[in-house]
Amino acid sequence: MIVTFLSGAIRLSATFLYGSTGEIITEKAGHLNLGIPGVMSVGAAAGCLSVYYLLKAKIYSSLLLILLPFLTTIVAGGLMGLLYSFLTVSLRANQNVTGLALTTLGVGLAGYLMNRVKAEIMIIGKASQFYSTLFSIDSDNWFVQIFLSHGILVYLAIIIAIVAQVILNRTRLGLHLRAVGESPATADAAGINVTGYKYVATIVGSAIAALGGLFTIMDYMGGNWEYILEGFGWLSIALVIFTLWRPALSIFGSIIFGGLYIAAGYINGITFAQIELIKLLPYAMTIVVLIATSILGSKKAQPPASLGLNYFREER
Repeated sequence: MIVTFLSGAIRLSATFLYGSTGEIITEKAGHLNLGIPGVMSVGAAAGCLSVYYLLKAKIYSSLLLILLPFLTTIVAGGLMGLLYSFLTVSLRANQNVTGLALTTLGVGLAGYLMNRVKAEIMIIGKASQFYSTLFSIDSDNWFVQIFLSHGILVYLAIIIAIVAQVILNRTRLGLHLRAVGESPATADAAGINVTGYKYVATIVGSAIAALGGLFTIMDYMGGNWEYILEGFGWLSIALVIFTLWRPALSIFGSIIFGGLYIAAGYINGITFAQIELIKLLPYAMTIVVLIATSILGSKKAQPPASLGLNYFREER
């Protein structure tokens, strides 16, 4: 049972890891995107519809059934990020309100699009095997079952998080991005294109987060559309705080969140209310981390200084 639990926690962790990595990149540029649940929902819908129309056209190429939904999910997520950037960077709309509006729009739009194919939605489930089995190894060995029995999107989430960590902390690009998030006025004075960095970070971050939606539906849910992405999106945002804006730490934090989310299924004799209470543990742990970092006052444990604040260049 322990092996199954750990394997399940790692598998589900990909959802939170995609969302948190994308949000960390966005927040490093000084923008708080509370629209991640909507971004993940739209990304999942775009990917699922790509699979649906490929199968309706009797195209059964495993390469196309993986690659095309992957690309459409990235594009859909990027477009949601572009919309958010236009509203908050160019029009300087309130970031909190814009993010919440993006969540409402994304969840509603995804539901509308998927309801149009609801009668034939089981067709999508036929392609889920390509996501859950590609690169996975079937074995009775406990190590293989825990770490090597997952689909390609699980391992891709880990790779993206590691690459993001390296870029943010070891490259000039990451240095400029962090400078924009800490003090856009200072970065602007140093010749850094603040608007460009904010746009690119938000679009790339949203595209990565959208992959979390694709993974959830096409791998974790076996191709079945469920309205759980909004809750997973909020957990992904909480994970950003829990791991102190560090993509590498998000790898381990996402496994903890995944384990806590599925833990109730491995406990016998608990009520529905107790199950829901256990699912609240990730949020409670995030609050504890917030309190601890506030008390310690470590600079490295704090969010970017300009997070949530729009930049007005004329006031520089």
